[in-house]
Amino acid sequence: MALNPHVELSALHIPRALRAFDAGGAEVFDVALHDGRIAAIRPSTQPARGLLLSAPVEAHAHIDKNYTVEETGGAQGDLFSAIRRMEAHRARWSGATLQPRMERALREAWAFGTRALRTHLDWGSAAPPASLAVLEALREAWRGRIELQFVALTPLDVYADEAAGAQIAREVRRAGGVLGAFVYRNADLAARLRRVFALAAQHGLALDFHVDEGLDRDAQGLALIAQMTLEHGMQGRVVCGHACSLSVQPDHEVEATLALCARAGLHLVALPSTNLYLQGAWERTPVPRGITRLREARAAGVGTSLATDNVQDAFYPFGGYDLLDAFGLGVQAAHLAPALDWIDTITVNPARALGLAWDGRLHEGCPADLLWLDARNEYELIGPHGRARRVIRAGRPLEMPA
Repeated sequence: MALNPHVELSALHIPRALRAFDAGGAEVFDVALHDGRIAAIRPSTQPARGLLLSAPVEAHAHIDKNYTVEETGGAQGDLFSAIRRMEAHRARWSGATLQPRMERALREAWAFGTRALRTHLDWGSAAPPASLAVLEALREAWRGRIELQFVALTPLDVYADEAAGAQIAREVRRAGGVLGAFVYRNADLAARLRRVFALAAQHGLALDFHVDEGLDRDAQGLALIAQMTLEHGMQGRVVCGHACSLSVQPDHEVEATLALCARAGLHLVALPSTNLYLQGAWERTPVPRGITRLREARAAGVGTSLATDNVQDAFYPFGGYDLLDAFGLGVQAAHLAPALDWIDTITVNPARALGLAWDGRLHEGCPADLLWLDARNEYELIGPHGRARRVIRAGRPLEMPA
């Protein structure tokens, strides 16, 4: 049965980080939806009965790898073991094996309310991977539900072959993607990074790097990327994921690097589940946390997001595509408080980093793509009762799967 296009939501708290309207001192609001948009936001006279968020945005995932852990096993804190396990498994990938896994990820993300998702695709040589054709078909099939983006996740050393790098860049441009690389203490790091930036500039591509995914005090990938972003005039077009090494570097070095990142308009994505699993010694507890310095980055003026990263593969053998899980883990691991002041890390900030048409801030006339949570405040949010939700897309509640 068709739903009435006019919907009234009453007595919901809207976090300050999501308000693009004058609240007039109010914290709880009645919200009217009409024809797929927010028609009105008014102060409520009732106590909060829930929390209203814009639909979350997934800034960093790997939907080609997910749901493979039963075949690969978990790497138990060893990043390079995970890479080797996935390389062996990837040799058996085909469109037929990839399609069910990749669509399963989208179905799960959709059910939890995600409106856009950027996935990295393993791209190890000049020729495009089998996952690209699957992604292009899924992007079309899911158009209007999840905005699906991709990044070519290519070993930095592959770009040293000029012909291979040019072929990758041309194919990424043709398919409407983003150029990327895995950057971690590579030989001739500056020269190889400069080659990637030159390709991006030549082909008009944005960049998204895996960078410094370890606990090495001397890792310099993030600082070099920020410097080259400025050199190539690519401010606001470069995203960096992980940057775990910031957590173990001296404060004065971190401050200088983050100041450079802010000048370059870099966006920093933290991946708490994967990096808590992969970084630090497994022989003892407590261990280093492996999460980048989110609070310091925000204080320096660097855009920050939290994202899911790996799901049930060698890099992280658990989890799913509920961005509230990534948010809750990040809040606890990185001591983000008040928690709701950081809700933009899964809504507004990733929307801006991915260049979406709507940044996720709520106001009259904006899209009614929303999450209505049972949590009345931040203290109830990080728990199963508080995360119970109603997903609203284009102003209409979705029926949640059983």
